Amino acid sequence: MWPAPITLTGTHVTLAPLSMDHAPGLRAASADGELHRLWYTTVPEADEMENEITRRLSLQKAGTMVPFCVMTPDGTPVGMTTYMNIDATNRRLEIGSTWYRKSVQRGPLNTEAKRLLLSHAFDDLNCIAVELRTHFMNHQSRTAIERLGAKLDGVLRSHMDQGNGVIRDTAVYSIIASEWPAIRANLTWKLEKPR
Repeated sequence: MWPAPITLTGTHVTLAPLSMDHAPGLRAASADGELHRLWYTTVPEADEMENEITRRLSLQKAGTMVPFCVMTPDGTPVGMTTYMNIDATNRRLEIGSTWYRKSVQRGPLNTEAKRLLLSHAFDDLNCIAVELRTHFMNHQSRTAIERLGAKLDGVLRSHMDQGNGVIRDTAVYSIIASEWPAIRANLTWKLEKPR
């Protein structure tokens, strides 16, 4: 399997292979801020968490996703993220299906999580490109992706049915291998500078 499940650990976050054991903590995380009510993204409701974990693990078994539980350093689950749309032949993947409980948003956790995922993708897996996608109207996510240093490749118009009556326009961003050293340096600087 490429990539194989792995635990990635930093100062502010741990990304662990997702398991059903994470369900209770992820139910609490989903309820923080009622994230499932956001119309432009998909966050599982607390009572749907086991189904979402099962869905992600079945995609892992099929070889198209590697799901992670996002945790604080003390092991508290605060969200999920994945490697998805995996193309092992061309050494490309997407970081996506990411959500965090409201109380940890806009802090160092996301920056470090992305740095860990990107470092593993480029430094260990030898990826040639990593994509990040979001709803065109998800300005918070687009700003965060752009702050990473990813470049907008374009917008896929009427790209997908979100299942809530909304047809999503998808903003597609990417980072290519030659850009990774500068982006790594910038993310490291952001994490090390005084707050």
